[in-house]
Amino acid sequence: MFSALKRFLRGAVTGESGELVFAEDDHRLAAAALLVHVISVDGVVDDTERAALTEVLRANYQLTPEMTGDLIKAATRRDNEAVDLYGFTSVLKRSLDLEGRLKIIEMMWELVYADGVVHEFEDNTIWRVAELLGISSRDRLALRRKVAGDAPTGSGEGADDA
Repeated sequence: MFSALKRFLRGAVTGESGELVFAEDDHRLAAAALLVHVISVDGVVDDTERAALTEVLRANYQLTPEMTGDLIKAATRRDNEAVDLYGFTSVLKRSLDLEGRLKIIEMMWELVYADGVVHEFEDNTIWRVAELLGISSRDRLALRRKVAGDAPTGSGEGADDA
């Protein structure tokens, strides 16, 4: 009986191949998909943004490098399949309290500022995600200022909508 329980639990965390699988309703997958989306929305994903994505996910979710890579692969696949952002934000809204949802917006700003340029598509994406997560404009812009203050000097600024 104990071995059956172990097999069940292992199957819940990993797929049949033994590879780590993130469930469709896992808030980490939803957050990672939004992060993948925001760095790719301007049409250019450079090494700086890839490294920042890896570090933000690893640090915020205490993942191993292998788990982080698996999460990014799954998130990229989900983002490519998505028709809108609602599927991701609805998971986050159900799973996270306000503090957790604010952290998602902060992570998005960290990635936007990673390459030193805030593209209007990135800014607009964060605005839409914040609206879907129930984050006020005031909080969204406060997080932007916080992250921009920590960003490397010479960061480009997109249009503020405050």
